[in-house]
Amino acid sequence: MGLTITLKVNGAPVTREVAPQTLLSDFVREGLRLTGTHIGCDTSQCGACTVHLNGRAVKSCTMLAVQAQGSEVLTIEGLAAENGQLHPMQEAFRQCHGLQCGFCTPGMVMSAVELVQQCPDASEQQIRERLDGNFCRCTGYQNIVKAVQQGAEAMR
Repeated sequence: MGLTITLKVNGAPVTREVAPQTLLSDFVREGLRLTGTHIGCDTSQCGACTVHLNGRAVKSCTMLAVQAQGSEVLTIEGLAAENGQLHPMQEAFRQCHGLQCGFCTPGMVMSAVELVQQCPDASEQQIRERLDGNFCRCTGYQNIVKAVQQGAEAMR
């Protein structure tokens, strides 16, 4: 038997029936077909599934969809402007080559946006510490840090 949840996803109202055990990451990917939210570990270790829930970055693979009842969820797809213009952090990741395979990128960008909103003048060390829960297996993080710094400047 399913439960009905109502929430906003990327600014649009959504009402769906979900199984009680459905993870928010599965709901977003499979139920809403917003596949930019990646699932890498299912244990909250890699950060690829990071979305914003009421303005806070959360790892959606360890949260039930029913826990998002009445909330506002923002995914990587909702970050860009409606006209397709990339969010300043997305553009910074593109310009600074802050990605290689791209698997971690959506979660990394979502975490970076919250980081900059909370700490707009973060130092390189603070950026590295605050992104600690987001793993990249390709880049070595140097370009990611540069992207966050450039994105922070553009977000000011």
